[in-house]
Amino acid sequence: MVERETWATRVGFLVAAIGSAVGLGNLWQFPFKTAENGGAAFVAFYLVAVVLIGFPAMLAEFVIGRRTNVNAIDAFASLGHRNWRVVGGLAVATGFWILSYYNVVGGWVLRYILGSATGAYFDAPAEYFGAVSSGPEAVLAQALFLGVATAIVAFGIENGIERATKVMVPSIIVIMLVLAGWAATLVGAGEGYAYFLTPSLDAMGENAGTAIPFAVGQAFFTLSLGMAIMITYSSYVGEDDSLPFDGGVIVVTNTLVGILAGLVVFPILFANDIDLALTGGGGAAALFVAVAAGFAELPFGETLGVVFFTVVLVAALSSAISLMEVTVSWAVDNFDYSRPTLAVSVGLGLFALGLPSAWDTAWLTWFDNLAYSLFLPVSVLAVVVFVGWVIGRDALDELRRGTGGLGSFGPVWLWTLRVVVVLGVLGTLALGVYELFLQADPTGVPPLLAGTPSPLLVGWLTL
Repeated sequence: MVERETWATRVGFLVAAIGSAVGLGNLWQFPFKTAENGGAAFVAFYLVAVVLIGFPAMLAEFVIGRRTNVNAIDAFASLGHRNWRVVGGLAVATGFWILSYYNVVGGWVLRYILGSATGAYFDAPAEYFGAVSSGPEAVLAQALFLGVATAIVAFGIENGIERATKVMVPSIIVIMLVLAGWAATLVGAGEGYAYFLTPSLDAMGENAGTAIPFAVGQAFFTLSLGMAIMITYSSYVGEDDSLPFDGGVIVVTNTLVGILAGLVVFPILFANDIDLALTGGGGAAALFVAVAAGFAELPFGETLGVVFFTVVLVAALSSAISLMEVTVSWAVDNFDYSRPTLAVSVGLGLFALGLPSAWDTAWLTWFDNLAYSLFLPVSVLAVVVFVGWVIGRDALDELRRGTGGLGSFGPVWLWTLRVVVVLGVLGTLALGVYELFLQADPTGVPPLLAGTPSPLLVGWLTL
């Protein structure tokens, strides 16, 4: 077995974890879901979900990783609960599943950097997205994006991931701040801010059925929970680090970047009277059609588009390498091959699983629906039950290391994990399952099946 690596510095761990959290979930979905579900009212609810559910669940993953210093699957056996390895396996599989189509979206971003530089999408943004989002060109772009992520992971923790994210994360924040300052000068910026942040309890109430699970799901997704990332990254952490402090830094930074994204996106849309119907419910069209249409109308749109989509690319890469490291970490701990060899092997598997999503966006939607509404909440639920109810006292002892004593925070965290987080995740899971399998559209077909591109698969799922 190859000797296990560690982070060279504590800052290295923090920027890598922040880079994992600050991804497409912040720049793509968060601003539009906020606007659709009550503006500032939704932001408030999301913050509550982050504090009461996301942050405690993140600390649970931290505890497992640092306590064991092994990959997410073997960590449960290392803690004396071999039968719980299935939980680690589910988390690793969830991350692998998500990354398979995440790479496809990363490929789209590559195409949009080129399209911005040439102005290729300026005349017909929707048609351009349709042309580059599926088919052979999307497969090639997926391969290029995945190749970059694989190369970074192949170099290892210190020389690959840590070095890359130390450049990526500050770049994302600095450029987003500059773009937000520029967006504030646009005519119509005020209307954009109002649309994004004006509280609307009526809108929140009307969309409660989707807003509540999305707020909790967004906390999982943007904090990289349920995918074994934080278990894996914290397994390289020294025992003197304060896990609550590190978790707090990650949560605050991640939330601020999400809000920054809204402060950039909505002034662009309102300054150019872009039809918000193009946002497609916060889906792909939000980033790749509506925002692209905004750049088409602005002076120096080519340059601004290149800058914006470069930020999106860096954010996507920082998350992709964290997701890939989860599987590579397990492989390095269990197989007597070099890290580069294992990284390439994992990359080939991801490419194969991502082919349906690259060939047809309907498959990508299907993969995403399953991950967001089913796999993530089940994975998070299993981890918090394990930490809260199976190894509770040991988990508390681990959390205290490096803090100089937690006072009342430790017991409060543990009981929040045992009760509040478990109930919150169960509620989110129940709503997600209902929407996927039970809430039929006007034709009587559940959403999971309605979005499936293959009639054969529909028949299999209805057996």
